[in-house]
Amino acid sequence: MTSGLDPGSAAPVSCTIRDPRYDILFEPVRLGPVTARNRFFQVPHCNGMGHREPTAHAVMRGIKAEGGWAVVCTEEVEFHPTSDTGGFIEGRLWDDDDIPAHARLVDQVHAHGSLAGCELVHNGMASANLYGRIPPFGPSHLPVAGYEPIQARAMSREDIADLRRYHRLATARALAAGYDLVYVYAAHGLTTLQHFLSRRTNLRTDEYGGSLLNRARLLREVLEDTLEECDGRAAVACRIVVDELHGGAGIERGETDELFSLVGELPDVWDLMVGYWPDDSLTARFGEEGWTEPYFAGLRQLTSKPVVGIGRLTSPETMVRLLRSGVLDMIGAARPSIADPFLPLKIEEGRLDDLRECIGCNVCVTGDWTMTPIRCTQNPSMGEEWRRGWHPERIRSRGSDSKVLVVGAGPAGLEAAMMLGRRGYDVVLAEAGGELGGRVVTEARLPGLATWIRVVDYRRAQLAKLPNVEVALESEVTADEVLGYDFAHVAVAAGARWRRDGVGRYFTTPLELGDAEILTPDDLLAGARPVGERVVVFDDDHYYLGGVLAELLAREGRSVTLVTPASLVSEWTVQTMEQARIHRRLLELGVSIETSCAIVGAADGEARLAGVHFARESSLAFDSLVLVTARLPGDELAEALLARRGEWEDAGVLSVRAVGDAWAPGTIASAVWDGRRYAEELDAPSGAELPFRREVVRLAPLESGAATIEATRA
Repeated sequence: MTSGLDPGSAAPVSCTIRDPRYDILFEPVRLGPVTARNRFFQVPHCNGMGHREPTAHAVMRGIKAEGGWAVVCTEEVEFHPTSDTGGFIEGRLWDDDDIPAHARLVDQVHAHGSLAGCELVHNGMASANLYGRIPPFGPSHLPVAGYEPIQARAMSREDIADLRRYHRLATARALAAGYDLVYVYAAHGLTTLQHFLSRRTNLRTDEYGGSLLNRARLLREVLEDTLEECDGRAAVACRIVVDELHGGAGIERGETDELFSLVGELPDVWDLMVGYWPDDSLTARFGEEGWTEPYFAGLRQLTSKPVVGIGRLTSPETMVRLLRSGVLDMIGAARPSIADPFLPLKIEEGRLDDLRECIGCNVCVTGDWTMTPIRCTQNPSMGEEWRRGWHPERIRSRGSDSKVLVVGAGPAGLEAAMMLGRRGYDVVLAEAGGELGGRVVTEARLPGLATWIRVVDYRRAQLAKLPNVEVALESEVTADEVLGYDFAHVAVAAGARWRRDGVGRYFTTPLELGDAEILTPDDLLAGARPVGERVVVFDDDHYYLGGVLAELLAREGRSVTLVTPASLVSEWTVQTMEQARIHRRLLELGVSIETSCAIVGAADGEARLAGVHFARESSLAFDSLVLVTARLPGDELAEALLARRGEWEDAGVLSVRAVGDAWAPGTIASAVWDGRRYAEELDAPSGAELPFRREVVRLAPLESGAATIEATRA
């Protein structure tokens, strides 16, 4: 483990200069009293660290600034106990005790010449206030947005005055922490200000309800309060939803034009988004790069203030077009800045082939939903910058002259070979097949997953720049061969194979399936197809693959039934915010769906189904059965070498380890991460009790609690 950011070895840099076509991206932009050094704006985004791990969060934001983002913002930051984000780990700025954590983030961002922005949030009826237990409030008497058995109460005029005061006090604290921008937040369906704006949630009949003029009154008041409090010391940004995608029941795009006529000149910069959070962060499976453009077009002409917009923008050409056509003034990004924190700097230095483009998988979002540090399929250093000392572009130099063999060129093998090469090791990457990429290559051919090939494209391009890494295709390696060469370290990254016996989460012993035609994802990805038209997909994996294979077969004209023990199709994709869209697409394609149901056996062309909540069985006729249940690691070579440990010394072998799916089958993101971990930990000092640093909370004084206990005893 490294103890911090080691200058080490950086990615190979070609001696090029910026393409003049991209000069517009690097023009400074005035944001009220401050100036952004270029047009790259990292909009606020969640990270799963927030107030619990403020140093890890701060260092992550600092690396974004180092990579050239002119504005780097926090996630949403709670500013009062009347609205907490219990169930999620976000920022917090309740009182002065929270200021030092924010000051640390600001310092990290300022160290690289960037502006730091703070997105203050009052979630209102979007939160059940599970931490503080104070009943939430909003514009109207309505249930909270989740399924918690709690309702928000309608705010009185006194509540509204209090909210304005709370926001103003938080603005003063943000200024004390050193922020250069303070947000007024009315977007994503997550804020009281949006709830007042939207006729969907604002059912009031007083001066804060009814007409848009009235519904926008609180937004105007908070904007004016924040401008007055900042008083030229920081810019005021307004993050606004331009269309809630609810038609006439909510905020519509045309109404936003009217809103801009009311408050368009108040903030120093506008930050635009569309819909709710799952819309704003559409996966690539359901939205193309720049899908937001039609919603943003025309708004720039309604204000003299700069406009920021997002849309999973990764192409410099698209960025330039949006700027030159007057749609945007600044390129907003959350996920692209996660996948490549150095995206602006690489464009500026003319290193477009070094861009690590976002694939739109939303693995980053899962950190927020699971309250764990943010992660990224493309960028395994994300969330590990402080606690493991990983950097997206640098890694420490090699610790010896040892040669390393990496067996398998899937996501883990590619990452391991690339990062070992950057460390300076002589590496041989041996792949049994005829192309690099492993599972990524075949999965990227599935409907909607084409962008996932970027995981391979980036690493293939980087390996081509490393003369110390030799790639050997169609090279299946045996234990005898390994022991006959002079490799000191062997990483077996041979992937995993899908089981065809039904063993998974629901069943831990093989199913009785008779003589049924059984196919696995490996078979379908290799080009095999069912012999018949009636196909049953049994999904006990619960991520994307079962659903996308059902989609593939349905698009090819087969009659498909998806069976899953879970209560939802592709249930884990709730974490990537695409589950509802997956379900809708399967229904549109005519796929029959059986949830909370398991296949318990098959014979004579009929599958036996049983509900998971009751023992009643039913039957389903089929021609072919596709099992998406569990995988077995491809660790045979590693096990064979470990069994011959007694021969290592004579062969000069020092270590053998399975990596990625060959170690423990998981996501592509986890395979890439484990490849990076292997490269980082090779020859690292051993003996540390913990594999990473953590931030431990300082104990508060016990006096008040002790006094309460004594009073109770008395």
